[in-house]
Amino acid sequence: MLIEIKDMYKTYNLGDNTVNALDGVSLSVDYGEFVAIMGHSGSGKSTMLNILGALDTPTSGSYVLEGKEVSKMSRNELALFRNEKLGFVFQNFNLLPRTSAVEQVELPAFYGGCKLSPKARRVRAIELLTMVGLGKRLYHTPAQMSGGQQQRVAIARALMNNPPLILADEPTGNLDTKSSVEIVTFLQELNAKGITIVMVTHEDDIASYAKRRIVMKDGKVVREDNPKNGGHAL
Repeated sequence: MLIEIKDMYKTYNLGDNTVNALDGVSLSVDYGEFVAIMGHSGSGKSTMLNILGALDTPTSGSYVLEGKEVSKMSRNELALFRNEKLGFVFQNFNLLPRTSAVEQVELPAFYGGCKLSPKARRVRAIELLTMVGLGKRLYHTPAQMSGGQQQRVAIARALMNNPPLILADEPTGNLDTKSSVEIVTFLQELNAKGITIVMVTHEDDIASYAKRRIVMKDGKVVREDNPKNGGHAL
């Protein structure tokens, strides 16, 4: 099992009120799954993704990834963990505006992880950009690319250190319909190669590409289902 979440709470004190953003959540994700976490605003799905990404810590409960208890790690341990174990794909792409695609993809390797030489780092970045269909746009900046192409750069960057888990936060939220389908289909293709993906989305059609859907409401998991053939067959 890749991920084990047990009896997790995330509590915020807002004046005299206590809000459970996560209210006793337990769930697991196995290697090779493609999971969509769904729910309306305030359901807890973004809080869950932030904890899975070691960007936030639970108030109580357990988060184990690859046999390691993440919720008890120090700040330095969490930073190393994020770089070595996780790849992130964000709604807003989070690309540096004046940096070329190949340099964007190289960035995670500067902070540990695969510890490649500069030459090997460049070779891997080029291989990843070629894999996502951007072999002819290696030295383009974000302003010279469409939204869909920028998101492909972000996906290549997420893969740089060979993490066991890719976390995608509304990865199609800023894209048109055609680009959205291209990106989620590409995520599905990556999953078919064995890469584990957990994706937060509020869109049913995007979630239908996942192998499993987890629906959250008021900080709780209220439903899970497994769309036949991942919803959209490759």
